[in-house]
Amino acid sequence: MRIRLAICLATMIVMLGVPFQTAAEAKPLVIVNKAINKLALVRDGRIEAVYPAATGVNAALTPEGMFTVTVKAKNPYYRKKNIPGGAPNNPLGTRWIGFDARGTDGRTYGIHGTNNPASIGGYVSQGCVRMHNRDVEHLYERVPIGAHVLILRSNESFYAIAKRYGAVQ
Repeated sequence: MRIRLAICLATMIVMLGVPFQTAAEAKPLVIVNKAINKLALVRDGRIEAVYPAATGVNAALTPEGMFTVTVKAKNPYYRKKNIPGGAPNNPLGTRWIGFDARGTDGRTYGIHGTNNPASIGGYVSQGCVRMHNRDVEHLYERVPIGAHVLILRSNESFYAIAKRYGAVQ
């Protein structure tokens, strides 16, 4: 009887199109740890890469929480100062990965490159997460719209954080 029930349930799930999702199949998770100004990419159930980053001048500027990637752009336009994408003086660098922090649409807060690589590792931004251009280009190719971005301040390892959020086994 139990076997029949299990087969019936499995058949219904397959017919309804409900996916079984494991950590290895989940969308990538980006973790930004403001305590150490580093960013980790978790994909396929493992920490794939860790990069140096820069965050807000003060702790309140870079929002903390779980967010969703809503916008991506190559050579983003810098609206504040009317600087075209790809310009050497563009502070957004070569890529923009925007997320929905504080009720925004992904065009206010983001992970982006920089035209000032010496700033990486510091507390220097007005709220965004900065990366070296080569690093954000790598990340950009691996993080789809809909992926999650977790920003926090923690003394835990990236592995412990990812495990707590179900991104690693």
